[in-house]
Amino acid sequence: MIVYGIWTFCAAIIAFVVSAVLGKFLIPYLRKLHFGQTILEDGPSWHKEKQGTPVMGGIMFIVAITFVTLISTIIYMFAGDALFGQKFFINVGKEAIYIFAGLGLALANGIIGFVDDFTKVSKKRNLGLTAPQKLVFQFLVAGAYLAVLGFSGCGTSTLIPFAGEVDLGFFYYILSAIVIVGIVNAVNLTDGVDGLDGSVTFFVAVSFMLISSSLYRLGITAFSAAIAGACLGFLVWNFHPAKVFMGDTGSLFLGGAVCAMAFAVRMPILLLPMGIVYLCEMFSVILQVGYFKLTHGKRLFKMSPIHHHFEMCGWSEVKIVMVFSLVTAIFGVISFLLVSFGTKIYW
Repeated sequence: MIVYGIWTFCAAIIAFVVSAVLGKFLIPYLRKLHFGQTILEDGPSWHKEKQGTPVMGGIMFIVAITFVTLISTIIYMFAGDALFGQKFFINVGKEAIYIFAGLGLALANGIIGFVDDFTKVSKKRNLGLTAPQKLVFQFLVAGAYLAVLGFSGCGTSTLIPFAGEVDLGFFYYILSAIVIVGIVNAVNLTDGVDGLDGSVTFFVAVSFMLISSSLYRLGITAFSAAIAGACLGFLVWNFHPAKVFMGDTGSLFLGGAVCAMAFAVRMPILLLPMGIVYLCEMFSVILQVGYFKLTHGKRLFKMSPIHHHFEMCGWSEVKIVMVFSLVTAIFGVISFLLVSFGTKIYW
């Protein structure tokens, strides 16, 4: 267990250092390229002062997470038995499939975000890929990810705490694709206040790290630890006042990574409690648009996504980040307890 603790700590700290140090070089380079953020006209007026802040900073944690995940998983595959003993070395092959496929899911979404960001900065406007274009690419990516899992023999069943293993058959792929695309876009919508998306995702990753640890999924534990550490390293530069934004490059990558962690422990249902902030952000937009159309111009919130509503109510960006992060942490603890008391160790 001591080796296990060191293993997890090393994954987190290396990812943190790589992410934080990259910012020292990446931010000046982005400034040199004039890759600055164009602020939306219909956003909060005080956000105009952020005009020109370097975007695509998500590259920092993408590199860190990818590097640490690849190294840790390779070590785990070839030396896991010697390092941890057979008790903690359960079906590493299938675990590696979930990790590599999940990393691919995150990277592919990150590429979609990069294309979107690059289109914006090259044309100097806040219009990149259209919503339909994004959705088509995201569903293709989600389909490819699920196909890899399917052809690898990962099955169509999911785990639900206190209910056990439930086989959804073909509907598993349909529901999973919708969940993945929904969560990816929900995480993207959460990126609108300095440090918010990185902070919320940090607590989500820590929760998945603890859950995968309790299930003896050491490879997934390191993957989750790398995400948590890299997000923390990014916050060195992104916390208010932000010196760089993650852009869609980063937020779509994080959305894919969050889904990857949930599917890796075979409990995507945990995205409901653990992703409570993401879901509130997404549904605040859906409700706002729907209410606006039904009432011919009236608004349910002062502004959406909901973090802007709280800004309009007078909350500071730091307060929003603290409260949303606390909510995520609380639901993360609840999720951990649900898994600890309501889930056996399955594959």
